[in-house]
Amino acid sequence: MARVLVIEDEQDLQKVLGYNLRQAGHEVLAALRGKEGLQLARETSPDFLILDLMLPDLSGTEICKIMKRDPKTRSIPILMLTAKGEEIDRVVGFELGADDYVVKPFSVRELLLRIDAILRRAQGEGGVHQTFEFGLLRVDRDAHRVWAAGQEVELTTLEFKLLVTLHDRRNRVQDRAVLLDDVWGIDAEITTRTVDTHVKRLREKLGQAGEYIETVRGAGYRFAEHPEGARP
Repeated sequence: MARVLVIEDEQDLQKVLGYNLRQAGHEVLAALRGKEGLQLARETSPDFLILDLMLPDLSGTEICKIMKRDPKTRSIPILMLTAKGEEIDRVVGFELGADDYVVKPFSVRELLLRIDAILRRAQGEGGVHQTFEFGLLRVDRDAHRVWAAGQEVELTTLEFKLLVTLHDRRNRVQDRAVLLDDVWGIDAEITTRTVDTHVKRLREKLGQAGEYIETVRGAGYRFAEHPEGARP
């Protein structure tokens, strides 16, 4: 189904992941160290990356930053795998561009479900216009590119998904729990404050176009129905 790269320094866990991924029909590539995995990602262009946060030579966060800055690897979905369970660690992972975050120990079945959900998101939804314009915004879904007032804006995978989801449901209030479920694709086991963090960063990146994302106090967020009617 997909070529999955696993960068994980625990050999036993790497074997378990490899076995279960192959049973699910995926092709598996593996690396025990960060630099080796980064090189493998550049050479093979995998469809998905499972990335351990704590590696002996190069941290998972550093690998994530490098990959998201490189045009050759920036579109590869990343699921971070770590023993850390603090919310701040998960938020940092998402802000760097990771698509999901799983804390050890975890259910292999849950991990596979999360991978499937992320791959479905990456493939896009049929029957939707792939390019749209809204006031100062222009969005190309296929290319995962966004322009605001004529200037291209670099968004993480989750920021892009959040923007598109809000736009497609414009003028309808989306509460934080719904956005967590629909944008993250599966229960991410994080608080609704994560939604606020991503909305704030998204607005900042979009500049004046960020005003299209309206806050509905006590309810959630809403994308303006018309560009001229947007209010912060």
